[in-house]
Amino acid sequence: MIYLKEANFDDVEEEYRFITGTPEDENGFCNPDAGCTREQFEKTVLPAYLKMAAGIDLPQGFVPETKYFLWDGGEIVGMFKLRHYLTDALREGAGHIGYGIRRDCRGRGYATAGLRLALDKAREIVPEDEICLEVNKDNPASIRVQEKCGARLHHEDDTHFYMRVAK
Repeated sequence: MIYLKEANFDDVEEEYRFITGTPEDENGFCNPDAGCTREQFEKTVLPAYLKMAAGIDLPQGFVPETKYFLWDGGEIVGMFKLRHYLTDALREGAGHIGYGIRRDCRGRGYATAGLRLALDKAREIVPEDEICLEVNKDNPASIRVQEKCGARLHHEDDTHFYMRVAK
């Protein structure tokens, strides 16, 4: 069974393995915590994820963001970041949802299944009329995933497509 689960302390070992096994930046998915130690993850990184989801101690210009891990049975296969609302910069840029699938799990439908689940969560949380996504132009797999989930092109720049999904 495939499902999304918020970052939490009960699953710290599996979450840590996913975070440290995911590159710092790949196909537009940023993972600044890739090089953390197990202790750093438990004492600093994971608490920061939970505070960010609750909107506590947000850095200037940041909005609340919940990190969901995509599970298939007993293993994490991906991560979805859901921003609760947008600033002007996020609306024209990264949008509401960012996601990454473990390299060895790609091509198996996880991104599509996970994005559908994340869109359901977004429809419950975000106040905007549309859900905004960003995708690298050189990532055709992710473009197809977003289109399968109902995204349409809103605008583009030299390196990215900015997509919208009806709420």
